Amino acid sequence: MSREINKDTQLCMSLAGRPGNFGTRFHNYLYQELDLNFIYKAFTTKDIQAAVGGVRALGIRGCAVSMPFKESCIPFLDELDPSATAIESVNTIVNDDGFLRAYNTDYIAIAKLLAKYQIPPTTSFALRGSGGMAKAVTAALRDAGFKNGHIIARNPQAGQALAVQYGYQWQAEVGDLQVEMVINVTPIGMTGGTESEQLSFESTTIKAAKIAFDVVALPAETPLIRYAREQGLQVVTGAEVIALQALEQFVLYTGVRPTDEQITRAAAHARG
Repeated sequence: MSREINKDTQLCMSLAGRPGNFGTRFHNYLYQELDLNFIYKAFTTKDIQAAVGGVRALGIRGCAVSMPFKESCIPFLDELDPSATAIESVNTIVNDDGFLRAYNTDYIAIAKLLAKYQIPPTTSFALRGSGGMAKAVTAALRDAGFKNGHIIARNPQAGQALAVQYGYQWQAEVGDLQVEMVINVTPIGMTGGTESEQLSFESTTIKAAKIAFDVVALPAETPLIRYAREQGLQVVTGAEVIALQALEQFVLYTGVRPTDEQITRAAAHARG
């Protein structure tokens, strides 16, 4: 039975160019499960300054931020947590009595997964991608001590800039490069996309690796993850990333950390 909305109900929300359902379903499931007087709703906007001003003025407790607002919202905030400062990108705003503090739980999620799976910092890697999420992953790798990395990006400006900023090599294509970990931070393999059935790396590159890491969350088993499992590689999935970053948002908003079982159920519900 759902808790009745009342004057004390706290609102959390998301701002995205193309709003999705994962966050809404994940958060609202846990609010009900834990009997918390919160509600979560997804929004979009054409005026990010006014939208952030509304978060502050209306006392909205928390706001998730997705593309294309992760950087454009920064001038309207009061303070950046180190997780956001590290990559100059925001995906979470917490409102404490009108003071807006920003975080990047994508960065936090990647850092926690690298630690959880005890991936040695000596591991060589190739990361495909150069967008905002690629920045979060690259920064987390650098801060965890990974030194031998290659950024694979067809866009030379974005790819080289990302590589130079974090101290890695850049190349447009993988070519004959062999590494111990392949990381996909592009839409390749994503449900509904034009490349949904494609591998994000050549099969020979995957076979030569020991670990495959895909940040694509839908489907949970992307072509890269399926193929890597077949080859006996260790895998880290986008489903783990999206659930962990949403969990860290949930904790920041509510101060409550659900159990592992509750998180698993919430993530399954959100994907369904």
